[in-house]
Amino acid sequence: MIIEIRHYTLHPGRREAFIDFFERKNRAALRDAGMLVFGPLRDLENPDKVHWMRAFSSLEERDRIKDGFYGGPVWNRRIEPVAMPMIDHYEAELTETTARFEDFGGRTSL
Repeated sequence: MIIEIRHYTLHPGRREAFIDFFERKNRAALRDAGMLVFGPLRDLENPDKVHWMRAFSSLEERDRIKDGFYGGPVWNRRIEPVAMPMIDHYEAELTETTARFEDFGGRTSL
């Protein structure tokens, strides 16, 4: 499984608005596009940071789903115009689970 760990630094004072929008609109849109989504998570050391993760079964699936989502009307009309102005900087780490990766329920991928 491919897991993308995303870190967003928001413009000062925008974190709760971003979280509210993420939880009400963005998470459902990402899931509807075929992504597994975990988060958002408040950073305990920086009041302007949020983290979240999304997962895909393979790199090929990631490319296909992301291309469809970011090239489509949901992102371009409903998500991007609201979310992006709140974000100062973002970065993502692309990771792959191990053979005995354990999920939050204690289940392994074997």
